[in-house]
Amino acid sequence: MRTLRQQWNDGDRAIGGWLSIPATFSAEVMSRVGFDYLCVDTQHGNIEYQMAVEMIRAIEYADTTPIVRVPWNEPGIIGKMLDAGAHGVIIPMVNSPEEAEAAVHACRYAPAGSRSFGPTVAAPRRGNHVEWSRDNVACIPMIETKQAVEALPEILSIDGIDAVYVGPADLSLTLGLPPGNNDGEAAFDAAYERIIDECGKAGVVAGCHATGGLVPKRFEQGFRMVTAVADQLAIGIGAKQELRKAQGESGDGGAGSLY
Repeated sequence: MRTLRQQWNDGDRAIGGWLSIPATFSAEVMSRVGFDYLCVDTQHGNIEYQMAVEMIRAIEYADTTPIVRVPWNEPGIIGKMLDAGAHGVIIPMVNSPEEAEAAVHACRYAPAGSRSFGPTVAAPRRGNHVEWSRDNVACIPMIETKQAVEALPEILSIDGIDAVYVGPADLSLTLGLPPGNNDGEAAFDAAYERIIDECGKAGVVAGCHATGGLVPKRFEQGFRMVTAVADQLAIGIGAKQELRKAQGESGDGGAGSLY
């Protein structure tokens, strides 16, 4: 399997899935669909640390790249998830260059950062964990507020950021819009255009939450890391489709939305 950083270095784009259900079985099922990455959501998902460890193992076993969204920009939990085997971390609510620098330091071993060495779970999976981490661990701050969009050039000036990840729900709320993908709203569209433009200037990958139907548009806009669906939405969509078929109806079940 190629890590996200390897894919991006090769010039490729990545389509991902999102995991909120605390179960290794559903994680492995999602891993075998063909996504480039799966993100274990320990911020808003119903997933605690020990379950995250096992879900990361199941994802990697199925030859998919495991990443984790941590609950907050806090070095202890960032390091702990990387020690658990995550190939990268998505870090919520990074609104300033100082917060971005803190995120990078938590992801990187010295001299580039201050991550403490002790990859008890991850180390047996590869020969040289320190060198592998330097080349492959993805540091992905979330840009999900109006403040962060305005400070984006300064945030992207911090060395060690591999990608930024847009949370459309929180970004929309700070723009005075309902949570979700608000394409067609001037403020929302302008924020996305600025993010893509600034990431292009800085040589940083732009990523975002979306839906399956929005992925082609997001790629066309310039995003290179797009999440298509979450596990609980996939279950609901699939179940609704089959129920409608059973009832003699038609329809796609609805695409839902990610948060």
